[in-house]
Amino acid sequence: MSIQFRKLISSLKKGEANLKKFHLANDPEIINGASLEKANSNEISFLEDGNKLNLILKDTNACAVLVHDNPELLNTLDKIGIAYASFQFPRIAFAETLEILHPKQEINYGIHSTATIYDRRNINELVQIGANTFIGRDVVISENSVIHPGVVIHENVKIGMNCELHSNCVIHSKVEIGDNCIINSNAVIGGEGFGFVPTQKGWRKMPQTGIVVLENDVEIGSNTSVDRPAVGETRIGKGTKIDNLVQIGHGVKIGSNCAMASQVGIAGGAIIGNGVILAGQVGVGNRVNVGDNVIASSKCGIHTDIEPGEVVSGFPALPNRLWLRCSASFKKLPEMFKKLKEIESGKT
Repeated sequence: MSIQFRKLISSLKKGEANLKKFHLANDPEIINGASLEKANSNEISFLEDGNKLNLILKDTNACAVLVHDNPELLNTLDKIGIAYASFQFPRIAFAETLEILHPKQEINYGIHSTATIYDRRNINELVQIGANTFIGRDVVISENSVIHPGVVIHENVKIGMNCELHSNCVIHSKVEIGDNCIINSNAVIGGEGFGFVPTQKGWRKMPQTGIVVLENDVEIGSNTSVDRPAVGETRIGKGTKIDNLVQIGHGVKIGSNCAMASQVGIAGGAIIGNGVILAGQVGVGNRVNVGDNVIASSKCGIHTDIEPGEVVSGFPALPNRLWLRCSASFKKLPEMFKKLKEIESGKT
């Protein structure tokens, strides 16, 4: 869809971005969003403080820009003659703009004729269930949830309101999914944890009889696995967002409003606090406790408990500033080793 800039501003006033000022210029018609570098004459973009402000703006073809309330920046925009709106949170304003330009498809309530459903007693009438889905015994699906084609839901699963399960994801038995959750394609929720006991005859399988709970507003990326434990539960807290290709081991507890990027791996029994950010390829060891609001940079290896609020890097994980000092010394190691050998041999 398209929208005039004036009408867009009226909608954004009601959002969370906190509008400060705006300039309509020629009140352009907007049909899409784009980056500043690639935007064309009917696309809108955004810019945050810290970017190369003037250099980028002078070269952009965007018809309008969402920015911080920065006097230097607004003065540049006035000189260029481009429509703009300034916000406390321009990135949020851009997200709200994309939601306006690309509204979610309305739910087509109903059950496709090729869906295989054990019984429909606990499936709300106001749901959409796509082609070639399988839904087992004693499954609860609440109103306004969408089950896309090819989804498999095993027995004794509970799915809350306003959820969306994308094609080919698998929900194993005894999984509880809260309201407003999104499970992306090929994710596996509630599969068996990696539980084996060594014996004289080899590995003995430990039955994985526990459950998995996703609280409200959780999102799970494609090809991510959340395992069930032998006993007890694996739990992901409210508002947590998990990227593609993430492994959540059996019995893991993850707090609320965490974010985990691709290829994160969390071993069984680990406890992750609230507001934790794990960047790509971070590994968390078995039964490690990561405190609230910890940030771990890419490829960090967390093998011991981390105190709340720490920023850690490296392998094994160290406080970020210490890691930066250590990594700056790595390239000097050959020269340092050479000097040490000379000292030991008495040449200096």
